[in-house]
Amino acid sequence: MSVLLTNIGTLVTNDPAAGAGALGVIHDAAVVFDDGAVAWVGAAAQAPSADERHDLDGAAVLPGFVESHSHLVFAGDRAEEFGARMAGKPYAAGGIRTTIAATRSATDEHLRANVARLLDESLRSGSTTVEIKSGYGQSVSSELRSVRIAGEFTDEVTLLAAHVPPPEYAGRADDYVAMVCAEMIEACAPHAKWIDVFCEQGAFDRDQADAVLTAGAAAGLTPRVHGNQLHQGPGVQLAVAHYAASVDHVAHVSPADIEALAGSSTVATVLPAADFCTRNTYPDARALIDAGVTVALGADCNPGTSYTTSIPFCIALAVRDLHMTPEEAVWAATAGGARALRRDDIGVLAPGKRADAIVLDAPSYLHLAYRPGVPLVRQVWKDGVVATSWRPRA
Repeated sequence: MSVLLTNIGTLVTNDPAAGAGALGVIHDAAVVFDDGAVAWVGAAAQAPSADERHDLDGAAVLPGFVESHSHLVFAGDRAEEFGARMAGKPYAAGGIRTTIAATRSATDEHLRANVARLLDESLRSGSTTVEIKSGYGQSVSSELRSVRIAGEFTDEVTLLAAHVPPPEYAGRADDYVAMVCAEMIEACAPHAKWIDVFCEQGAFDRDQADAVLTAGAAAGLTPRVHGNQLHQGPGVQLAVAHYAASVDHVAHVSPADIEALAGSSTVATVLPAADFCTRNTYPDARALIDAGVTVALGADCNPGTSYTTSIPFCIALAVRDLHMTPEEAVWAATAGGARALRRDDIGVLAPGKRADAIVLDAPSYLHLAYRPGVPLVRQVWKDGVVATSWRPRA
């Protein structure tokens, strides 16, 4: 069945050939979905007929958000750690070990239910594609369970085999990396698409991270990197050297790091909610963008440092504290996220692309930053059908 969405106040296509600017904006627009794909976009006055018609009464429509960085397979929470941090205790990467213990002891049913709950939150705030990482098992059996459960919900599964050394490997990070490379990657690779590593003080150094990425690539997994979150370090350069799809966090980067990213295909994914929740330095997205680096924007949902699934919240942070324009932030959360996942079928509303879109309770995408904290996503379309919908009270 074909579906016509018409009387759209502002349509963001992310197709510069279709409309104005990098967002390809069309005013007084319409879009047609058919068989799960976009069939037509353009001015409402020129819209073709369709089997079903929806008058959006001047609302804005955007591509669905593409969440390219999340950690959803976990148990427990770290609210007390967050409270202590807000009282002045600094964040250290080792807090992850609390979640490792809870996740290892949880049942499959509990983990599965938690992923489903968080994905429902993500969908209601507009995320139609979500990448999910493992990384809170840190044993062969627990990581295998994590990637299998993630794969029940998304095709974008990342094996974060090297998050931090687990307790039984305390002081023996090299031994843990050797086990990851010799056993864990081989067992988990059939159930994942990506390999990731946390290259940071308190986690893994350059040589250890290099070994993990090399072993992952040999098993057919494409590299991603957690890099330069808490300190300036080798994460960015390592990601570029491995032709990684993305390097994520990038809060502490040097001019050389920015130059390397600008000359590469690696996307810099900024995760401002994590910096908000840790009182960390925000990334200098302005410097990245001005240098020509491709930037994605994600929520980084995890129980320790960014327990949010809201991309709209992250857009507001990006505009306010990362000095991105609203246009740049929206592009980074849609087309940028798709680039970070090396996808060209999502993050854009153009003929032949997936019919994933969000309808705002607002006339323009500008309201995502202009009205921070307000639940403006009133309807989400996924594969051409309504996935979730609500209307505010009159």
